[in-house]
Amino acid sequence: MKKLLVAVFAVFALSAASFAGGWGLGIKLGAGQNDPKTLKDLHTSGTLTEAPGVFALEGLYEWDLQGKQLKTVGSENKLGLRFGFDFYGQNKLEKAGTTYKENTVSLPVTVYYRHDGGIKNASWYAGAGLTFISTTVEVSGDKDYDNDKWFPHIMAGVEYRFSKLFALGLDLKYNFSAKVTKDAGTLSDRTGLQGVLAGRFYF
Repeated sequence: MKKLLVAVFAVFALSAASFAGGWGLGIKLGAGQNDPKTLKDLHTSGTLTEAPGVFALEGLYEWDLQGKQLKTVGSENKLGLRFGFDFYGQNKLEKAGTTYKENTVSLPVTVYYRHDGGIKNASWYAGAGLTFISTTVEVSGDKDYDNDKWFPHIMAGVEYRFSKLFALGLDLKYNFSAKVTKDAGTLSDRTGLQGVLAGRFYF
């Protein structure tokens, strides 16, 4: 997982040096579906803390398509590509002196269409892609169980551009088959809807 993250950052760094415009960076915070089934099953006499929160960082690049040219954003129609890093809240179970901690991160890659100009300074976008998700469950501080997988997702959102450089958006994403399992146990399950508020910087 670490090698994959480093490789993606390297691609962004090299590409940013090669292109003059169309790039953006985003910071996102929200919540999503969270079903730690195995920890729930073990919860009969313990204390379970579920954390549905999501903190995310993303990079994006957008290409202008044909359409009306707008002063602040260029073409009103764009094709975009996003790479993100989603950090999910930690689920934790304390039972009979043993602590179980579930840590999950993911890397979504999304291709999307975006349209600007329907309402002044506002836009909407929709797309689909694949997400790589990785989960580790620690038992009393030791890394005991871990696994990863790919799954598909769809997304849509709206954004308001305050200036040429900054915008606020609302993103909705639906994860399909995002359950990570090992040895018949569920390490994490993020299948379902995820919603985040996003601050984006364009350059």
